[in-house]
Amino acid sequence: MSERPVNLVEKLGLFSEHWTPKIVAGFNGNDIMVVKVKGEFNWHSHPDTDDFFMVLSGRLRIQMRDGDVVLGPGELYVVPKGIEHCPLAEEETHLLLIEPAGVPNTGDPTTAVIKNRI
Repeated sequence: MSERPVNLVEKLGLFSEHWTPKIVAGFNGNDIMVVKVKGEFNWHSHPDTDDFFMVLSGRLRIQMRDGDVVLGPGELYVVPKGIEHCPLAEEETHLLLIEPAGVPNTGDPTTAVIKNRI
């Protein structure tokens, strides 16, 4: 085995900006990412893939048109593909995200942030 274990707390300590996912590993064509979030993101959907959120610290509200889901540390939720949603964190919250490599975080390549590996 050539790679070392990934320490998520260490990776989260390498950056301070919000809503900019950082790739920490890959798995079967998927990006495994950490991100710091605070405030409201934007309403969006992913037409071809589900959207996976796991809270590492803090609280995340995933707003959806038919009701919100609130997550705390150690909880995860998968937004089904095609469902419009808007993540919101009233305090800085740290997340683990998993999605197919190359999927734009806004569902639209023209408005998505570029994801970098750290």
